[in-house]
Amino acid sequence: MPRIAGIDIPNEKRVEVGLTYIYGIGLSRSQQILEKTNISPDTRGRDLTEAETARLREVIGQDYVVEGDLRREVAMNIKRLVDIGSYRGMRHRRNLPVRGQRTKTNARTRRGRPRTVAGRKRTRDKK
Repeated sequence: MPRIAGIDIPNEKRVEVGLTYIYGIGLSRSQQILEKTNISPDTRGRDLTEAETARLREVIGQDYVVEGDLRREVAMNIKRLVDIGSYRGMRHRRNLPVRGQRTKTNARTRRGRPRTVAGRKRTRDKK
């Protein structure tokens, strides 16, 4: 299992897909990296030579912000928004959708399980 940027690239998957296991590298960026390093996208992780692995490490290390550094950068951006009290920062603080989505219905991923509030049920009128 080749190890790049602190992540083990799976042996059985194509390198093109295996690189996407690294936080900050998607499929298109993976294809760009493989093009720069002259490695076939069809190569399996187990078939990578030490030289190819070294080239991948070098290109990713120099040209891209990935894994810990990227996570830290994203966290600092969110912290800055929260600290200055912007609208987006307030939405992050309250754990609500940030990009203008509706919250009356949906938004369960951000808001969590629905909590039933006592005394909110309607009472039927008896005749």
